[in-house]
Amino acid sequence: MSDYFTYLGELVSQFFKDFGQWWYDLIIGPWTKVGGNVGNYNDIFATYSDKFGFLGWFFFVLFALLILGALGAAGYGIYLLVKKYVKFYKSELDKDALREQVDRLNYELYQAVAEKDRILGLQVNALGLKDPKLDKKKAEEAVAEVSSRFPKLTYVDHQYADFDSNIPDIPNFTLEELVNRFRLFAASQLHLYYTTETIRQLFAGIATSKLMILEGISGTGKTSLAYALGKFFQFDASICSVQPSWKDRSELLGYYNEFTKKFNETEFLRALYTATYRKDISVIVLDEMNLARIEYYFAEFLSVMEMPNINEWNIELINTYSVDDPKNVHNGKLLIPQNIIFFGTANNDDSTFTISDKVYDRAISLFFDNKGIAFDAEYTEPVNLSYDQVHRLFESAFTDFPVSESILEKFNELDNFVIAKFKLAFGNRILKQLKSFIPAYVGCGGAEIDGLDFIFTNKILKKFESLNVAFLKDELGELNAKLDELFGEGTFRMAHKYINNLLKMSA
Repeated sequence: MSDYFTYLGELVSQFFKDFGQWWYDLIIGPWTKVGGNVGNYNDIFATYSDKFGFLGWFFFVLFALLILGALGAAGYGIYLLVKKYVKFYKSELDKDALREQVDRLNYELYQAVAEKDRILGLQVNALGLKDPKLDKKKAEEAVAEVSSRFPKLTYVDHQYADFDSNIPDIPNFTLEELVNRFRLFAASQLHLYYTTETIRQLFAGIATSKLMILEGISGTGKTSLAYALGKFFQFDASICSVQPSWKDRSELLGYYNEFTKKFNETEFLRALYTATYRKDISVIVLDEMNLARIEYYFAEFLSVMEMPNINEWNIELINTYSVDDPKNVHNGKLLIPQNIIFFGTANNDDSTFTISDKVYDRAISLFFDNKGIAFDAEYTEPVNLSYDQVHRLFESAFTDFPVSESILEKFNELDNFVIAKFKLAFGNRILKQLKSFIPAYVGCGGAEIDGLDFIFTNKILKKFESLNVAFLKDELGELNAKLDELFGEGTFRMAHKYINNLLKMSA
């Protein structure tokens, strides 16, 4: 038996000896061969150094200095990298520690406030008094806040517990009347002045996409248009200010705090959730949306709203389920309600990011380049109109005013021309939007050709900004001529204006 243990000891000893030798040969061994050849280097130097001459010694010293300099630079570079890494790692640790400390303090503050409210309630009850701030409904909300991971959304549940969301239809109401009433309402009650053309484009855009981009110079009424729309439908728009630091969806929706065991809900999420209880149009405004990259923080919405089945428009808030979650959050997911319209305002200046084609392709963009001109408008009341009725008006327009075959043929010819001259194609998404926008635009009282002009300018000509138009002056001139040839002179005013501006900028 003792022989076996002797065998085992020698086996283990030999294994670790071989394992250590393997690492030695792998890492240190190659360098010992270099050191062993130092004598050869000296022999070569002794053989040729006597015959160097002045230039030979000059280059010998120069190359030696260069090699030493390169080694020194490499060593200094490694030193800087190590120093930078240590500094970065330390700052990240400091950030994590600070974040944990803030979360812990928030949790302690939350607990202290809850305890204060509880003690206050006991004191009031002991005195036989009734605090108006602690009625039954408030008490239920306080309990909900303590138990629910979503305090603000649970509060919305209580707020809308007895809410009657039914909105009767307005008889014989038309899209054209909707346009005129909103324009007169904005002018008479809010002193906001927009052209009929702009309002037609607005409602046709709402019929086409859930995302409207209002861009242009500051002070031209972009945010005011979305604000006025909320007032017109008697449900105020929720205005959420985008911050330059926004980089992902948590900035928009919030995040789950592991310390407080609560979800830090944003105003955007509260407005989104509130819309699930309502049947009118809900407007959410991302003010100055291009202060940060839209395709970063709004990416999930852009993707989800591309799904053909609206029952799959789910946004995941949290990956676990709780019985205390808000009523309209199912398995941690919230279904984007169809009555939501997202508006994004965008200033075009050096402080903002360029809006990418991915965003433009999925949205409808309105451009504001001057202030509205005041006009006399009779006093007009807002409307109490359901989203379903507005949607039915759009559906009727799709049926009653389909895009004519002649327009589609000319559009196809224009598509081929743009592909040949500019290597840009319209794509299926744009064609689908065209077949929604133009009928709705006609239903709002506009002309079919003007609707096509809007789509061509905003969906195709915008892409020309990424081209080197200085080398495409002749082609742009040919495009102007082609539009006149296909649709007649005096038409496509937006497109001609845009092309002429490109030519001026490239001059």
